[in-house]
Amino acid sequence: GFAPTRAQLAPPARPRAQAPALPGGRGLVVVANQGSGQRSGPLPDRTQEVHGVLPHAEVVLCGGPDGQPLDKALEDAAERAGELGGALGVLGGDGTVNAAATVAVRYGLPLAVLPGGTLNHFAYDLGIETYAAAARAVETGEAVAVDLARFRVAPHREGRYFLNTFSIGVYPELVRIRERWAGRIGAWPAGVLAAWEVLRTAEPLTVRINGARRAVWLLFVGNCQYRGLGFAPVRRHDLADGVLDVRVVHGGRLARTRLLAAALTGTPRSSPVLGEARLHQLRIGGLPDGATVAFDGEVATVSGELTLQKENEALTVYRLLPE
Repeated sequence: GFAPTRAQLAPPARPRAQAPALPGGRGLVVVANQGSGQRSGPLPDRTQEVHGVLPHAEVVLCGGPDGQPLDKALEDAAERAGELGGALGVLGGDGTVNAAATVAVRYGLPLAVLPGGTLNHFAYDLGIETYAAAARAVETGEAVAVDLARFRVAPHREGRYFLNTFSIGVYPELVRIRERWAGRIGAWPAGVLAAWEVLRTAEPLTVRINGARRAVWLLFVGNCQYRGLGFAPVRRHDLADGVLDVRVVHGGRLARTRLLAAALTGTPRSSPVLGEARLHQLRIGGLPDGATVAFDGEVATVSGELTLQKENEALTVYRLLPE
């Protein structure tokens, strides 16, 4: 198939980092997004969820009718955590965790991630699949340093971080279709279906990649190397490997047919229309005004030239360490 399951991969090894032990969560200030992971029904009681595993943590709600805006909630929580000599926590999905990581780095705080979103890619790759696992790491002070990646529209602008993936082109739609069907028909058939649905209507975009002009359907950049094969990888083994995982699906004559054939035969890596590289920096130029990029489940519009760079071991996150 396109990617192994989590159970088929060995647990990752990552650099240990210093973080305070916070028994019961005392000193931890958690920003809880009430809307994360919710598609219908009443909003969950996020405060109760946090206090169920960390009874002394402080909780700041955002995202619901009574909650603060996410940005303000994170700033207030980070200031409070700094006063307490503790840590910033976040309960939400990948977009919420992305915003929290940005604030944690700016304030020099360790981050505790409670997986409360729909997909939770970062938390799961970190090895945090339950609230209880996050809580045990917080209480014992076990933490690791992980990489961040950043994209900037101009060299001197601050730019935006991404923890998981950055993409231009059809990647977000590919992932959306694959994950909608994977639970019903399996990962490999869902990947084939997604490739068929997306590529039969997609048109390539012309950009410059590190100065070379290319027609591409998809440009995917992972923060650290992803272990899935092909153009829609799904899992990382190491969150501090120092590389950008770059995958490009080239446009051009017969590219659509060749790529669909690779999807059907399960051999995307050998397809001539798929390019791969492991880099520390990437330049993407020639973007039209208002071009859409996707990162960690969020979208932004850009134009001109982008620079993507690694920031190695820039974020400290709580995680149980291997015995």
